Amino acid sequence: MPYTPIVATLGYVLSADASQVLLIHRNARPDDQHLGKYNGLGGKIEADEDVVSGMRREIREEAAIECTDMQLRGTISWPGFGKHGEDWLGFVFLIRGFSGTPLERNPEGTLEWKAVKDIMQLPLWDGDRHFLPLVFDDDPRAFHGVMPYRDGRMLSWRYSRL
Repeated sequence: MPYTPIVATLGYVLSADASQVLLIHRNARPDDQHLGKYNGLGGKIEADEDVVSGMRREIREEAAIECTDMQLRGTISWPGFGKHGEDWLGFVFLIRGFSGTPLERNPEGTLEWKAVKDIMQLPLWDGDRHFLPLVFDDDPRAFHGVMPYRDGRMLSWRYSRL
């Protein structure tokens, strides 16, 4: 069967001193699959855009800021991750520079600055605990991982770096 994932972006916006990261606390919609969790910003790529343009658009829509310095940190294939078992393919970015002042909230929840060093203590998807250290580490190489899900639970995690 061909792999036909939903293509998406996931971005982590750093403060000027790189000690904090802007996350969304998904606390606005009771029917949200991510309710209560903290996550990076992002979403689905539109048919007429590349992943960089899609990441910039999502950050603009969700936080009202413009990305000025972005780095692709990796890609993750999430087979079965969707609410109805859909497959997702995510491009994960670290945003080291931006202009503007981030919103305090959007329709998905509140936007909060959290210390990078404390991110693992937050309510996250279990799978995020595996790849987030790779987003913030000092290795300049991008990671490329696969993290299958079934019934809302991560089954495994493996990745490579070039």
